[in-house]
Amino acid sequence: MTKPTDLSAWKSLADHQARLKGTTLAAHFAADPARFRNFSAKFGDIVLDYSKNGVTDVTMGLLFDLARESGIDAARAKLFGGDRINNTEGRPALHMALRAPAAHGGKGLDFAIDGKDVGPQVERELDLLCDFADEVRMGAFKGATGKRIRHIVNIGIGGSDLGPALIVDGLRADIGGKMQLDFVSNVDGAHLDLVLGRANPEKTLFIVASKTFTTAETMANAKAARKWLAGKLGEAAVDRHFVAVSTNIEAVTAFGINPERMFRFWDWVGGRYSLWSAIGLSIILAVGPHKFRDLLAGAAAVDRHFAEAPLSQNLPVILGLLQVWHRNFCGLGSQAILPYAQDLWRLPAYLQQLEMESNGKRVTREGQPVGWQTSPVIWGQAGTNGQHAFHQMLHQGSEPVPCDFILTARDRSAFPEQHQMLFANGLAQSAALAFGKSAEAVSAEMKAAGKSAADVAFLTPHRTFPGNRPSTTLLLPVLDPYHLGALIALYEHKVFVAATIWNINPFDQWGVELGKEMANALLAGQGGPADSSTAGLMALYDSYTHRK
Repeated sequence: MTKPTDLSAWKSLADHQARLKGTTLAAHFAADPARFRNFSAKFGDIVLDYSKNGVTDVTMGLLFDLARESGIDAARAKLFGGDRINNTEGRPALHMALRAPAAHGGKGLDFAIDGKDVGPQVERELDLLCDFADEVRMGAFKGATGKRIRHIVNIGIGGSDLGPALIVDGLRADIGGKMQLDFVSNVDGAHLDLVLGRANPEKTLFIVASKTFTTAETMANAKAARKWLAGKLGEAAVDRHFVAVSTNIEAVTAFGINPERMFRFWDWVGGRYSLWSAIGLSIILAVGPHKFRDLLAGAAAVDRHFAEAPLSQNLPVILGLLQVWHRNFCGLGSQAILPYAQDLWRLPAYLQQLEMESNGKRVTREGQPVGWQTSPVIWGQAGTNGQHAFHQMLHQGSEPVPCDFILTARDRSAFPEQHQMLFANGLAQSAALAFGKSAEAVSAEMKAAGKSAADVAFLTPHRTFPGNRPSTTLLLPVLDPYHLGALIALYEHKVFVAATIWNINPFDQWGVELGKEMANALLAGQGGPADSSTAGLMALYDSYTHRK
């Protein structure tokens, strides 16, 4: 395949960016009073404002050309058509099929693999999940001592943890205190210890989420939780307090879980794209089947939007192209995710995995070294906390950091009067990043306040904000199941757009395997460490713990 750097649009964008240098966001807004209207797009009642990025009509036109020259239309058709676009594992990436049954406004998109419709099996598994969740929520399914389940502990890691945990926190207002939810992922025993310390074994249901039922961290935590429960209620209680999300029926049965309470998903569902599948059982238990289907419906609506909307109005396409612009043409190495919603405090961590595990690649789909930058570092925190932590660097650091602000118009907390303050802070931060405060304005303010000439001269550089820092704002009307589903799907497809332009496979993750293999070898004592650092630290560990 042609390298992206050899494409005509790529070369034109490089020349164009060189000509744009020195043009400020303030100048862009001064030249175009309708800039917000001209550089924003809508999907339903979700608004994407990208006017505070250093782009022009020419920039966007060239970026859309780049998408076309990179084959975005053909790549998108293969994605939705069930082709094996995960070429290193020989699998489709058809997570969109998981939400098609819940599409609002009529029939969802059809999905097939090798000509076989996957819809019926998806709907069957979704019905099983929802039926079981209803049994638990209504008290028909009880623990071993006859008490109702009130506490759900999801044991997983990576996509089996981050997605469900994000959604459960994001939809806190929909849980209403009916169920306590905890998520255990870290193999550090302190994580499980913390959760079990507040758990009542008679009322707790554990979900062990591992496709193979061999994930080392997950199974270590699951076995420890099983030992804890059996110690409290006896071995026979395991059957009523553990369920599995897996495909390995033999291992699940050997663990002591009834195969009828093993919920399945398929190898065409990648871990970081799996919250829509049986991995989302904790979500269904938390908010109920109806609201889970609303979550799926929001994502399904974005799937159709991504598949059908023209590039210039296609929100995932615009988001992906802006990332390529900042990464490859502006030389910016990180991106901040700033949700101004406390219930989305996990979103930066979720997008770290979604984007960096997907697009943190150094070879092309054909296995050749890339000659261009791929995934930026994704990081961030919920506003307004981040303002008192790292926004100093965003405003006055030596390198601009593109920021995504996620705002909600309506509040669902018990303190709605504070939401206006939150919303104003989000808008103010994006405006301050864009326009800053000049040295002249700073100097004039201090002179008006009676500062001495010496103080003015000394303090002005410290109090000047250069501005011209890019940001994008996504405005949701409210953080409810439908709109949260849509938000996550927007970012999923954004990742695919960037990967298509970079010519990398966003659906494998071979980079996580080497460390696992080495850790397993160290645990098993299979050969000594190859380097003196690892050997020395292992010897110190042995001496500190008196391990033989």
